[in-house]
Amino acid sequence: MPRRTTPKRVQVRIIGGKWRGRKLHVASPSIRPSPDRARVTLFNWLAAELPGARVLDLFAGTGVLGFEALSRGAKHVTFVDNSSSAIERLGRHQTLLEAVDADIVRADAVQWLANQPPEERWDVVFLDPPFDSSLLATTVGVVAGHLSESGVVYAESGAGFDWDGTAAASGLTILRHSSAGAARYGLLGR
Repeated sequence: MPRRTTPKRVQVRIIGGKWRGRKLHVASPSIRPSPDRARVTLFNWLAAELPGARVLDLFAGTGVLGFEALSRGAKHVTFVDNSSSAIERLGRHQTLLEAVDADIVRADAVQWLANQPPEERWDVVFLDPPFDSSLLATTVGVVAGHLSESGVVYAESGAGFDWDGTAAASGLTILRHSSAGAARYGLLGR
């Protein structure tokens, strides 16, 4: 009789702050968490911006970026995703970590953001939509209108994404950029 194997549960770990080393389960194989190398670089870039920051994690997936921000001193994080399995997993992570300074919203990220009042501002916004969609280019422009004066946007994309064109169209500047494997990532700001 063939041996049954249980599919391995994919996990990502928080790499710094008060929850350093804690592991978060990935809700679905279709969710692509940001690579560790990209997150190490990102949170080195954001070290000065995070304490006390209001953070928005759009297309949250595992929520590892938002929970990492909370772990490192962000004041509040709003997670937005349209997947019911991702929302359920985000709720479990919030409970596991006792992350009281977080809101979880099930919604289409672009529509939800477009419905926010103009005075709603965030200091750090994480954008990591599916690479095979056009959501990143669409969302950067909308997010630009909701950044605080010194706010930054972290974006992650596949290799073919037009960073220069997207930054120019949104009125933002590429502050930093790098790559890890097939992922391209960077910070945009005013």
